[in-house]
Amino acid sequence: MTTLVVGATGATGRLLVEQLLTGGHDVRIIVRSPDRIPEALRNHNNLTVIQAGVLDLSDEELTRLVNGCAAVASCLGHVLSLKGIYGQPRRLVTDATRRLCKAIIASRPAKPTKFVLMNTAGNSNRDLHEPVSVGQRLVIGLIRVLLPPHVDNEEAADFLRTGIGRNGGAIEWVVVRPDTLINENTVTEYVAHPSPTRSALFDPGTTSRINVAHFMAELITDEETWNRWKGQMPVVYNKVSR
Repeated sequence: MTTLVVGATGATGRLLVEQLLTGGHDVRIIVRSPDRIPEALRNHNNLTVIQAGVLDLSDEELTRLVNGCAAVASCLGHVLSLKGIYGQPRRLVTDATRRLCKAIIASRPAKPTKFVLMNTAGNSNRDLHEPVSVGQRLVIGLIRVLLPPHVDNEEAADFLRTGIGRNGGAIEWVVVRPDTLINENTVTEYVAHPSPTRSALFDPGTTSRINVAHFMAELITDEETWNRWKGQMPVVYNKVSR
């Protein structure tokens, strides 16, 4: 199995790459700076590194890169700096999701390609009409105005929900929503729910990045896990968060 990973130099993306390689899978990554990948991974026989910005590649190049991949995973996010939050590209995650899906469709896979998008528990799944308090609605409205990356996360997930849909033909998808991200060295017990079980703003849980990576890898490599969650937006919490 070959998986294309974008956002592989991020704190979660590199853990996902490590999980997949440790499981014996082939991985392709698109990165601007290969030196940000740990040397042990960078020199792995099952890793193919493409040095580029994902939005800088042509449609033809992206189609060639997704060809033969059973899965595509996006751990893209905005750097937490003034330039990263307010600079271009404002719709990094959404634009990459759209273009990668277009490339998958153009590659005409023999069976549906899995698309796994890392997102956030602060983004509601409009398919389920998840209950959100008035206070949280007000704050989220303010966040939409002040923090462009939140809108980017919403639009990327909405593209998969409505643009691809649950009967997307060439593409099946899962949007993974972790809550407050923390760093841990090892995988611990975690739980996934169809919707948040607590407020991401007023009663947040925690999710370790390595658990997010593990869950994404399980979705990609384990058919039972995939069939349980495809077409959904599971929220992932560390089991000890309550």
